[in-house]
Amino acid sequence: MELFVPKDVGQVQAGLKDHGYFASEGLASAIFLSLTLKRPLFLEGEPGVGKTEVAKVLSSWLQTELIRLQCYEGLDASQAMYEWDYSRQLLHLRASEASGRATEIDEKTLEDELYDERFLVKRPLLQAIDSQGRTSPVLLIDEIDRADDEFEAFLLEILSDYSITIPEIGSFTASVPPIVVITSNRTRDVHDALKRRCLYHWVEHPGYEREIEIIKTKAPDVAPKLVKQIAAVVEQMREMSLYKPPGVSESIDWALALDRLGSRNLNEEAILSTIGALLKYHEDQQKVKGKDLNQVLQNAYARAG
Repeated sequence: MELFVPKDVGQVQAGLKDHGYFASEGLASAIFLSLTLKRPLFLEGEPGVGKTEVAKVLSSWLQTELIRLQCYEGLDASQAMYEWDYSRQLLHLRASEASGRATEIDEKTLEDELYDERFLVKRPLLQAIDSQGRTSPVLLIDEIDRADDEFEAFLLEILSDYSITIPEIGSFTASVPPIVVITSNRTRDVHDALKRRCLYHWVEHPGYEREIEIIKTKAPDVAPKLVKQIAAVVEQMREMSLYKPPGVSESIDWALALDRLGSRNLNEEAILSTIGALLKYHEDQQKVKGKDLNQVLQNAYARAG
Protein backbone atom coordinates (compact mmCIF):
# COMPACT_ATOMS: atom_id res chain seq x y z
CA MET A 1 0.00 0.00 0.00
CA GLU A 2 1.24 3.47 -0.88
CA LEU A 3 0.54 6.92 0.50
CA PHE A 4 0.50 9.65 -2.13
CA VAL A 5 2.78 12.59 -1.30
CA PRO A 6 2.24 15.80 -3.33
CA LYS A 7 5.30 17.84 -4.25
CA ASP A 8 3.91 21.21 -3.09
CA VAL A 9 0.81 23.17 -2.05
CA GLY A 10 0.18 24.23 -5.65
CA GLN A 11 -0.21 20.62 -6.73
CA VAL A 12 -2.82 20.11 -4.00
CA GLN A 13 -4.80 23.18 -5.08
CA ALA A 14 -4.63 22.16 -8.73
CA GLY A 15 -5.61 18.55 -7.99
CA LEU A 16 -8.63 19.57 -5.93
CA LYS A 17 -9.65 22.21 -8.49
CA ASP A 18 -9.60 19.59 -11.25
CA HIS A 19 -12.26 17.75 -9.23
CA GLY A 20 -14.42 20.79 -8.58
CA TYR A 21 -13.14 21.92 -5.17
CA PHE A 22 -11.65 25.41 -4.89
CA ALA A 23 -9.50 25.26 -1.77
CA SER A 24 -8.02 28.37 -0.19
CA GLU A 25 -4.25 28.48 0.13
CA GLY A 26 -4.56 27.89 3.87
CA LEU A 27 -6.69 24.77 3.43
CA ALA A 28 -4.47 23.46 0.63
CA SER A 29 -1.44 23.98 2.88
CA ALA A 30 -3.12 22.03 5.69
CA ILE A 31 -3.93 19.16 3.32
CA PHE A 32 -0.39 19.18 1.94
CA LEU A 33 1.10 18.97 5.44
CA SER A 34 -1.35 16.25 6.45
CA LEU A 35 -0.31 14.10 3.48
CA THR A 36 3.42 14.73 3.82
CA LEU A 37 3.62 14.45 7.63
CA LYS A 38 1.11 11.55 7.74
CA ARG A 39 -1.01 13.32 10.34
CA PRO A 40 -4.82 13.39 10.64
CA LEU A 41 -6.44 16.59 9.40
CA PHE A 42 -8.98 18.21 11.74
CA LEU A 43 -11.36 20.55 9.93
CA GLU A 44 -13.64 22.78 11.95
CA GLY A 45 -16.13 25.38 10.78
CA GLU A 46 -19.78 26.25 10.34
CA PRO A 47 -22.09 23.77 8.56
CA GLY A 48 -22.05 24.10 4.80
CA VAL A 49 -18.52 25.42 4.29
CA GLY A 50 -17.32 22.26 2.52
CA LYS A 51 -15.51 20.28 5.24
CA THR A 52 -16.97 16.89 4.34
CA GLU A 53 -16.45 17.60 0.65
CA VAL A 54 -12.69 17.83 1.26
CA ALA A 55 -12.51 14.11 2.05
CA LYS A 56 -14.74 13.17 -0.89
CA VAL A 57 -12.70 15.20 -3.36
CA LEU A 58 -9.42 13.92 -1.89
CA SER A 59 -10.46 10.32 -2.48
CA SER A 60 -11.53 11.18 -6.03
CA TRP A 61 -8.30 13.04 -6.77
CA LEU A 62 -6.08 10.33 -5.28
CA GLN A 63 -8.22 7.58 -6.85
CA THR A 64 -8.57 5.74 -3.58
CA GLU A 65 -11.41 4.44 -1.44
CA LEU A 66 -13.44 6.77 0.77
CA ILE A 67 -14.46 5.22 4.08
CA ARG A 68 -16.92 7.32 6.08
CA LEU A 69 -17.74 7.11 9.76
CA GLN A 70 -20.74 9.33 10.52
CA CYS A 71 -20.67 10.27 14.20
CA TYR A 72 -23.76 10.60 16.36
CA GLU A 73 -24.69 10.63 20.03
CA GLY A 74 -24.28 7.17 21.54
CA LEU A 75 -21.81 5.91 18.93
CA ASP A 76 -19.69 3.19 20.54
CA ALA A 77 -16.55 1.28 19.65
CA SER A 78 -18.32 -1.77 18.19
CA GLN A 79 -20.34 0.34 15.76
CA ALA A 80 -17.20 2.15 14.63
CA MET A 81 -14.75 -0.73 14.69
CA TYR A 82 -16.23 -4.22 14.22
CA GLU A 83 -19.07 -6.56 15.08
CA TRP A 84 -19.65 -10.29 14.80
CA ASP A 85 -22.28 -11.51 12.35
CA TYR A 86 -24.34 -13.47 14.87
CA SER A 87 -26.91 -14.67 12.33
CA ARG A 88 -24.21 -16.27 10.15
CA GLN A 89 -22.51 -17.75 13.22
CA LEU A 90 -25.83 -19.29 14.27
CA LEU A 91 -26.41 -20.71 10.78
CA HIS A 92 -22.92 -22.24 10.82
CA LEU A 93 -23.61 -23.79 14.23
CA ARG A 94 -26.95 -25.25 13.13
CA ALA A 95 -25.44 -26.56 9.89
CA SER A 96 -22.71 -28.30 11.90
CA GLU A 97 -25.32 -29.84 14.17
CA ALA A 98 -27.57 -30.93 11.30
CA SER A 99 -24.70 -32.60 9.45
CA GLY A 100 -23.50 -34.37 12.59
CA ARG A 101 -20.15 -32.63 12.34
CA ALA A 102 -20.66 -30.92 15.71
CA THR A 103 -20.41 -34.30 17.43
CA GLU A 104 -17.21 -35.19 15.60
CA ILE A 105 -15.15 -32.19 16.76
CA ASP A 106 -14.44 -30.84 20.21
CA GLU A 107 -16.21 -27.80 21.63
CA LYS A 108 -13.16 -25.50 21.41
CA THR A 109 -12.67 -26.21 17.70
CA LEU A 110 -16.30 -25.41 17.00
CA GLU A 111 -16.05 -22.21 19.04
CA ASP A 112 -12.88 -21.18 17.18
CA GLU A 113 -14.71 -21.66 13.89
CA LEU A 114 -17.48 -19.33 15.04
CA TYR A 115 -14.94 -16.58 15.59
CA ASP A 116 -13.25 -16.95 12.24
CA GLU A 117 -12.59 -13.77 10.24
CA ARG A 118 -15.28 -14.71 7.71
CA PHE A 119 -17.89 -13.94 10.39
CA LEU A 120 -16.34 -10.57 11.19
CA VAL A 121 -18.23 -7.46 10.08
CA LYS A 122 -15.67 -4.71 9.59
CA ARG A 123 -16.89 -1.24 10.44
CA PRO A 124 -15.22 1.97 9.13
CA LEU A 125 -12.23 2.15 11.50
CA LEU A 126 -11.22 -1.48 10.93
CA GLN A 127 -11.90 -1.16 7.19
CA ALA A 128 -9.47 1.76 7.00
CA ILE A 129 -6.78 0.05 9.06
CA ASP A 130 -7.09 -3.29 7.26
CA SER A 131 -7.56 -1.84 3.78
CA GLN A 132 -6.22 -4.08 1.03
CA GLY A 133 -6.19 -1.39 -1.66
CA ARG A 134 -3.17 -0.31 -3.65
CA THR A 135 -3.25 3.15 -2.08
CA SER A 136 -4.15 4.37 1.39
CA PRO A 137 -7.89 4.98 1.79
CA VAL A 138 -9.35 8.28 2.92
CA LEU A 139 -11.01 7.82 6.31
CA LEU A 140 -13.64 10.51 6.94
CA ILE A 141 -14.69 10.82 10.59
CA ASP A 142 -17.60 13.19 10.09
CA GLU A 143 -19.03 15.51 12.76
CA ILE A 144 -16.96 14.24 15.68
CA ASP A 145 -18.63 16.87 17.87
CA ARG A 146 -21.84 14.80 17.75
CA ALA A 147 -20.14 11.82 19.43
CA ASP A 148 -19.60 11.40 23.18
CA ASP A 149 -16.43 12.14 25.14
CA GLU A 150 -15.81 8.41 25.60
CA PHE A 151 -15.68 7.88 21.85
CA GLU A 152 -13.19 10.71 21.49
CA ALA A 153 -10.87 8.98 23.95
CA PHE A 154 -11.24 5.71 22.07
CA LEU A 155 -10.53 7.43 18.75
CA LEU A 156 -7.41 9.07 20.16
CA GLU A 157 -6.06 5.64 21.07
CA ILE A 158 -6.77 4.28 17.57
CA LEU A 159 -5.05 7.23 15.88
CA SER A 160 -1.94 6.85 18.01
CA ASP A 161 -0.81 3.59 16.40
CA TYR A 162 -3.49 2.69 13.80
CA SER A 163 -3.94 -0.71 15.38
CA ILE A 164 -7.03 -2.62 16.50
CA THR A 165 -6.92 -5.78 18.60
CA ILE A 166 -9.75 -8.31 18.38
CA PRO A 167 -9.42 -10.79 21.27
CA GLU A 168 -10.71 -13.78 19.28
CA ILE A 169 -8.44 -13.18 16.26
CA GLY A 170 -5.51 -10.90 17.05
CA SER A 171 -4.27 -7.47 16.02
CA PHE A 172 -4.83 -5.55 12.79
CA THR A 173 -2.23 -2.86 12.13
CA ALA A 174 -2.10 -0.53 9.15
CA SER A 175 1.08 -0.93 7.09
CA VAL A 176 0.63 2.70 5.99
CA PRO A 177 -1.69 5.07 7.91
CA PRO A 178 -4.95 5.94 6.15
CA ILE A 179 -5.51 9.55 5.15
CA VAL A 180 -7.69 10.74 8.03
CA VAL A 181 -10.02 13.74 7.79
CA ILE A 182 -11.98 14.65 10.94
CA THR A 183 -14.71 17.28 10.76
CA SER A 184 -16.54 19.25 13.43
CA ASN A 185 -19.34 21.82 13.28
CA ARG A 186 -18.28 22.99 16.75
CA THR A 187 -21.59 22.25 18.42
CA ARG A 188 -19.37 21.45 21.41
CA ASP A 189 -15.67 21.71 22.14
CA VAL A 190 -13.56 18.72 21.14
CA HIS A 191 -10.88 17.73 23.64
CA ASP A 192 -7.44 19.26 23.20
CA ALA A 193 -5.81 15.82 23.27
CA LEU A 194 -7.50 14.84 20.01
CA LYS A 195 -6.73 18.17 18.36
CA ARG A 196 -3.07 17.88 19.36
CA ARG A 197 -2.88 14.60 17.48
CA CYS A 198 -4.04 16.36 14.30
CA LEU A 199 -3.22 19.25 12.02
CA TYR A 200 -5.97 21.84 12.54
CA HIS A 201 -7.65 24.17 10.07
CA TRP A 202 -10.70 26.40 10.44
CA VAL A 203 -12.68 26.36 7.19
CA GLU A 204 -14.25 29.70 6.32
CA HIS A 205 -17.11 30.45 3.97
CA PRO A 206 -15.62 31.15 0.53
CA GLY A 207 -15.00 34.74 -0.47
CA TYR A 208 -16.91 36.44 -3.28
CA GLU A 209 -14.59 35.45 -6.14
CA ARG A 210 -14.16 31.85 -4.96
CA GLU A 211 -17.93 31.42 -4.52
CA ILE A 212 -18.44 32.53 -8.11
CA GLU A 213 -15.97 29.89 -9.28
CA ILE A 214 -17.72 27.21 -7.23
CA ILE A 215 -21.22 28.08 -8.48
CA LYS A 216 -20.02 28.24 -12.09
CA THR A 217 -18.52 24.77 -11.74
CA LYS A 218 -21.48 23.17 -9.97
CA ALA A 219 -24.21 25.01 -11.90
CA PRO A 220 -22.63 25.74 -15.30
CA ASP A 221 -25.92 26.62 -17.05
CA VAL A 222 -26.72 29.56 -14.78
CA ALA A 223 -26.19 32.97 -16.42
CA PRO A 224 -22.77 34.44 -15.44
CA LYS A 225 -24.31 37.77 -14.43
CA LEU A 226 -26.81 36.01 -12.17
CA VAL A 227 -24.03 33.96 -10.58
CA LYS A 228 -22.19 37.14 -9.60
CA GLN A 229 -25.36 38.65 -8.14
CA ILE A 230 -26.07 35.48 -6.16
CA ALA A 231 -22.56 35.47 -4.70
CA ALA A 232 -22.91 39.15 -3.78
CA VAL A 233 -26.27 38.66 -2.02
CA VAL A 234 -25.06 35.56 -0.15
CA GLU A 235 -21.99 37.48 0.97
CA GLN A 236 -24.28 40.10 2.55
CA MET A 237 -26.54 37.50 4.17
CA ARG A 238 -23.58 35.92 5.92
CA GLU A 239 -23.05 39.22 7.70
CA MET A 240 -26.66 39.46 8.98
CA SER A 241 -26.10 37.34 12.12
CA LEU A 242 -28.50 34.65 10.92
CA TYR A 243 -29.10 31.48 12.94
CA LYS A 244 -27.84 29.40 10.00
CA PRO A 245 -26.00 31.48 7.39
CA PRO A 246 -26.22 29.99 3.89
CA GLY A 247 -23.43 27.57 3.04
CA VAL A 248 -21.94 26.75 -0.33
CA SER A 249 -24.45 23.97 -1.00
CA GLU A 250 -27.32 26.40 -0.37
CA SER A 251 -25.76 28.93 -2.77
CA ILE A 252 -25.63 26.26 -5.46
CA ASP A 253 -29.21 25.15 -4.75
CA TRP A 254 -30.37 28.75 -4.95
CA ALA A 255 -28.61 29.28 -8.27
CA LEU A 256 -30.22 26.15 -9.69
CA ALA A 257 -33.65 27.18 -8.37
CA LEU A 258 -33.41 30.66 -9.88
CA ASP A 259 -32.25 29.22 -13.20
CA ARG A 260 -35.09 26.69 -13.23
CA LEU A 261 -37.57 29.55 -12.79
CA GLY A 262 -36.01 31.36 -15.75
CA SER A 263 -34.34 34.17 -13.81
CA ARG A 264 -31.51 35.95 -15.58
CA ASN A 265 -31.29 38.93 -13.26
CA LEU A 266 -31.86 38.95 -9.51
CA ASN A 267 -34.75 41.01 -8.15
CA GLU A 268 -36.79 41.26 -4.98
CA GLU A 269 -39.57 38.99 -6.25
CA ALA A 270 -37.06 36.31 -7.28
CA ILE A 271 -35.43 36.39 -3.83
CA LEU A 272 -38.74 36.03 -1.98
CA SER A 273 -40.02 33.22 -4.21
CA THR A 274 -36.87 31.11 -3.88
CA ILE A 275 -35.69 31.97 -0.38
CA GLY A 276 -36.49 28.45 0.80
CA ALA A 277 -33.62 27.11 -1.31
CA LEU A 278 -31.19 29.41 0.48
CA LEU A 279 -32.37 29.76 4.08
CA LYS A 280 -33.73 26.73 5.95
CA TYR A 281 -34.98 28.41 9.13
CA HIS A 282 -38.18 30.46 9.30
CA GLU A 283 -36.57 32.99 11.66
CA ASP A 284 -33.75 33.61 9.17
CA GLN A 285 -36.21 34.04 6.32
CA GLN A 286 -38.23 36.56 8.34
CA LYS A 287 -35.07 38.45 9.25
CA VAL A 288 -34.03 38.75 5.61
CA LYS A 289 -37.55 39.72 4.52
CA GLY A 290 -37.46 42.46 7.15
CA LYS A 291 -34.34 43.94 5.61
CA ASP A 292 -34.35 46.56 2.88
CA LEU A 293 -34.04 44.08 0.02
CA ASN A 294 -33.80 46.88 -2.49
CA GLN A 295 -30.63 48.08 -0.78
CA VAL A 296 -29.29 44.51 -0.66
CA LEU A 297 -29.89 44.24 -4.39
CA GLN A 298 -28.29 47.60 -5.13
CA ASN A 299 -25.19 46.50 -3.21
CA ALA A 300 -25.19 43.22 -5.16
CA TYR A 301 -25.51 45.01 -8.51
CA ALA A 302 -22.60 47.29 -7.62
CA ARG A 303 -20.50 44.31 -6.47
CA ALA A 304 -21.29 42.24 -9.55
CA GLY A 305 -20.52 45.14 -11.89
